[in-house]
Amino acid sequence: MTEQRETEQQRLTRNVNELLAELRVAQAGVQILFGFLLAVVFTPMFAEAELLVKVLHLAAVLLAVLATALLSAPAAWHRMLFREGLRRQILADGNRVVLAGLVCLALAVTVTVALIGFVVFGVVALGVLAALTAACFGYLWFVAPRRLRRIKQDPPAGSRP
Repeated sequence: MTEQRETEQQRLTRNVNELLAELRVAQAGVQILFGFLLAVVFTPMFAEAELLVKVLHLAAVLLAVLATALLSAPAAWHRMLFREGLRRQILADGNRVVLAGLVCLALAVTVTVALIGFVVFGVVALGVLAALTAACFGYLWFVAPRRLRRIKQDPPAGSRP
């Protein structure tokens, strides 16, 4: 395997392009969720819903809006600043903003699933589904990557000198 050599500027450009490609995936999920949440408000059943349902729905909508803003910010920054030599700052700040956006997306999905559980089965389902959904996102998006990093850093026992 040959080692690919790239300049610092090429690496930054590649990293920005990778970040923007990753955002396309997350944005699709946010857009679908937001569309669903938006449509629900205009149904006759929603007008008759109890206060808890409306509060949870609004919380999910606000979390989806915040996720949209956070996940689209690095693309807007890149578009506005791409000729200014600020790729390093866009990457550093963009990474933090994207992580915050992913947290908001996970929370929006969690609240939405809990809301559905409440409407269909009641308060116990709300709690169970919220816990399971949050645990799923928390593990897959935040715990598993840390475990993978640890595995990479700790070589197998048989490979040590």
